[in-house]
Amino acid sequence: MAARTGRVGWRLHGDGRRVTPGAVVAPDERLAWPWTVGVGLQHVLAMFGATFLVPVITGFPVSTTLFFSGVGTLLFLAVTRGRVPSYLGSSFAFIAPVIASTVDGDIAPALGGILVTGLALAAVGAAVTHFGTRWVEVLLPPSVTGAVVALIGLNLVGVARDGYEADPVVATVTLAGILLATVLLPGPVGRLSIVVGVLLGWALAAALGGLDPEATERVGAAAWLGLPEFTAPRFTVEAVALVLPVVVVLVAENVGHVKAVAAVTGRDLDPELGRALTGDGVATALAGLGGGSGTTTYAENIGVMAATRVYSTAAYVVAGLTAVALSLSPKFGALVATVPTGVLGGATTALYGLIAVLGARIWVESRVDFRDPAVLFPAAVAIVVGAADYTLTAGDVTLNGIALGTLAAVGLHLVMRTLGERTGAIETPTVDPSGVPDADLRGGAGEGTR
Repeated sequence: MAARTGRVGWRLHGDGRRVTPGAVVAPDERLAWPWTVGVGLQHVLAMFGATFLVPVITGFPVSTTLFFSGVGTLLFLAVTRGRVPSYLGSSFAFIAPVIASTVDGDIAPALGGILVTGLALAAVGAAVTHFGTRWVEVLLPPSVTGAVVALIGLNLVGVARDGYEADPVVATVTLAGILLATVLLPGPVGRLSIVVGVLLGWALAAALGGLDPEATERVGAAAWLGLPEFTAPRFTVEAVALVLPVVVVLVAENVGHVKAVAAVTGRDLDPELGRALTGDGVATALAGLGGGSGTTTYAENIGVMAATRVYSTAAYVVAGLTAVALSLSPKFGALVATVPTGVLGGATTALYGLIAVLGARIWVESRVDFRDPAVLFPAAVAIVVGAADYTLTAGDVTLNGIALGTLAAVGLHLVMRTLGERTGAIETPTVDPSGVPDADLRGGAGEGTR
């Protein structure tokens, strides 16, 4: 049956009840609404494990983060004109700088950094729309983005260690649950490995009396319905300097996501790349404005699309609206906040390590040539600076390892490449540097980690 026009802008795919054999449901198509809603709910489940874990780790309000995740997704779909199917969830790349810029539970400076980072990403998107992608490929080749991703993961290892040591038994059970669920549970269920591991660890902690009594009391006192907790940002040079380097990772994630979706749908989405960057940037800025975690496009949801062959943006509208609805329950947010430190220690042991390894994945899939000294030395210096958390203080401003490592990766590559080519000591690379894979920074829930 030929597709016919739907009432809200999506063409109905076939009879609306099944995917035509050998075909996919395109972004501008949809199934009948009951089936579309079902797929949308699968997207919510796929993103949930990583999206709720970020605010739990950083101390952000869970409901607020979920609210801006849903609103950001709807905003992204509007900016990209419904042509790029994607869910915007919490980015793990923000964890280390947010923790470093949060003092005594005050998240306002971190929010200022998130807001500025979002605006910077939106500016990159506008520049890509007007000038193309070549300048991004030169400034941020895979050798640089891989190094930045790796150093962010390595910078977090101390946080994972402290969480693990808080309750080694619970942490070990949580970690084992995540790993076993990843390899033993089939298909879409396996993508919930983070949720499975955290629930297992939480249950053990509860049985052993390891839950915080004050946190459990707040669950009982919380209302079933209510607005999320909003917080205004405060701008400091130090916090902005800590968070801003994350824009490098967000560019890599968005580029990889658009390329992955284009490959499976058979559509040329390069013209939409600038809008995708802008959409994520605006969504991240909005989250920073009101108290939510920074967002990024989610590879977890590519796995759902691959399994269902439904790439309809209508399903993502359902997912965004569902996330907003869940965020309007303070009791739900209070329940998530009861997850104990030991559980987080077990989960982050896997997740932070995956961030570092995914930096290497960018290098491998992009075939980065480390025989080139202009590639080797910037990456080497950046990783050590980031992993050891070098700091530089100038007056009242302190830059940590992530900021300094990012500056080293980008700056040293440009300087060494330029000088080496002028002197003839380094040849101009012949491999196209645009092959940035989908750097899934939520680890353990995306198809790239299975």
